[in-house]
Amino acid sequence: MTEPLRLADYRARAYRRIPSAVRDFVEGGAGAERALGANRRAFGRVTLRPRVLVDVSAPDPATELFGAPLATPVGVAPTAYHRLLHPDGELATARGAGRAGALYVVSLFASRTLEEVAAAASGPCWLQLYWLRRREVLAGLVDRAAAAGYRALVLTVDAPRLGRRHRDARNGFAIPPDVRAVNLDPALMASAHRPGPGRSALAVHTAEAVDPSVTWSDLAWLRGLSPLPLVLKGVLTGEDARLAVEHGADAVVVSNHGGRQLDAAPAALDALPEVVDAVGGACPVLFDGGVRGGADAFAALALGARAVLLGRPVLWGLAAGGADGVAGVLGLATEELAHTMALTGRPSLPALDRSAVRLAAPR
Repeated sequence: MTEPLRLADYRARAYRRIPSAVRDFVEGGAGAERALGANRRAFGRVTLRPRVLVDVSAPDPATELFGAPLATPVGVAPTAYHRLLHPDGELATARGAGRAGALYVVSLFASRTLEEVAAAASGPCWLQLYWLRRREVLAGLVDRAAAAGYRALVLTVDAPRLGRRHRDARNGFAIPPDVRAVNLDPALMASAHRPGPGRSALAVHTAEAVDPSVTWSDLAWLRGLSPLPLVLKGVLTGEDARLAVEHGADAVVVSNHGGRQLDAAPAALDALPEVVDAVGGACPVLFDGGVRGGADAFAALALGARAVLLGRPVLWGLAAGGADGVAGVLGLATEELAHTMALTGRPSLPALDRSAVRLAAPR
């Protein structure tokens, strides 16, 4: 088989290898999937503004976050249950991210232990959290993350309940018994494994496990558990970006959860400039939502993101080829980014700013 030329080539390979219900779980969005589609349409409204007669003989995509050097600003977004896609699960993802010199944000619902993932990683790992009803469980995860060498905590704030994911409901989707969120008590996760006609077991589980009453004032408790940087993922408005800074967030991630939560949410790319302006340089802004290649990453970086995170494409790479597939996805996206930097006359990330792009308004 020929080497993949686009990230979509990994998708085609992946979906020859996994069951249709798992494919729907990965690809699906909420409701009518408006937000899911909006993420991709937004990149279709981007025009790049190239500069010429610039020395671009050695474009450099390297960056750093919280003092950790990264070979690429393209990292791995938190996604759950990687053993649905490959027997090695998150271990393969960690190895692939390490080969690419990329950040890996590990999901709370990883199907390998936090310690195993950290041991397999050669690059920085952050741990994603949901605010569980059982705070002692949340506190225990924070302690384990710090002990295992994780460099930041990423609190997902846009999921007080699960979005209405109709594909999963139609499939009666549940996590198979041989794939578990091994970092959580089996009793806490039991409902995620119980299929039911016309419903998503994950929606049932989220309603049972996640605390929907959390407010900004609760962040002080979480910050008090650990000196690790606290990142808030799921910020889409300037108002919330300012509140995040006021409440001590060390970074925010602009994300509409891959279109899997609020169906009428804005495209993440459309929200990015508003959030960047509201933060005003007080903390890094990361981006997650619809990136399908290096030119997309370039656009998000030019609009103010410090790094971009890939969700579905990493899962495609994982299913297609394990650690090699993950490294391939991240490497290809980074090569495309460097190529775009050269052709636009922006040979380093500090040279990227809004003058490099034009983002047309939605129609």
